[in-house]
Amino acid sequence: MKRFGLIGAAGFIAPRHMRAIKDTGNELVAAVDKFDSVGIIDSFFPEADFFTEFERFDRHVDKLRRIGHPIDFISICSPNYLHDAHIRFGLRSNCDVICEKPLVLNPWNVDALAEIEKESGKKVYNIFQLRLHPAIQGLRERVLNGPTDTKYDVELTYITSRGNWYFNSWKGDMSKSGGIATNIGVHFFDMLAWIFGDIETNKVNQHAADVASGYLEFKQARVKWFLSINANHLPEAEKKAGKRTFRKMTINGESFEFSDGFTELHTDSYRQILAGNGFALTTAKTAIEIVHEIRMAK
Repeated sequence: MKRFGLIGAAGFIAPRHMRAIKDTGNELVAAVDKFDSVGIIDSFFPEADFFTEFERFDRHVDKLRRIGHPIDFISICSPNYLHDAHIRFGLRSNCDVICEKPLVLNPWNVDALAEIEKESGKKVYNIFQLRLHPAIQGLRERVLNGPTDTKYDVELTYITSRGNWYFNSWKGDMSKSGGIATNIGVHFFDMLAWIFGDIETNKVNQHAADVASGYLEFKQARVKWFLSINANHLPEAEKKAGKRTFRKMTINGESFEFSDGFTELHTDSYRQILAGNGFALTTAKTAIEIVHEIRMAK
């Protein structure tokens, strides 16, 4: 049994990590968040220690190490702009680290973390759950086994409606979230690079607070992409059905379905990491470079 600490216990994604820790037969021993609305912990690890001040969490992690009950992994579900500092904390606390997307906001942060990883002897793993989706794995096999001189025409649309709260939270602050392309798009850009190879062209058509779109060209694909958190951009059929999310990808004009099958992907990610097969620090760099270029583009 591995012992886990969790940073960012009150966030949206934290319960998926708690479930993954539990479903893989491990234990959450300590968690921290400046917000105390974390009753969800009772559903998984009611005995876990909880802190609202990071300094006290830091001391607790150090105390556990000194008394011979060290934490093995630190899981990070904090706001995007804090990931870099929290990863550093995990490595310097002699823990392996599992971090939500995006790993960091800037490509050079990956290089700096690689140095600390080397010094500490511990590892950083990123959650790229789309790489574990059976349909996406099947698509990658199809491309890898197909003609190498083919370029596929891909269109990717992802609309996930958000209310007014979004713009008053850290997610609406580009300096903290990286903007919409980073916050909701980084998984998709990683997926595209994983399937279609090296990035060759990155053009941005628009990048506002609620919508972004552009064109990416990979070694084996030409991709038009559109991301939005604006409910007005939903297709009429989705609006009439009362749906708030729309996800669609076409390849050479044919629809590629991957809307289902997400329920267990965080648990699958943890299983892979615990088996030594997780997505390592350097794996994240391509997607971080793509979203950084999008953010900086005029």
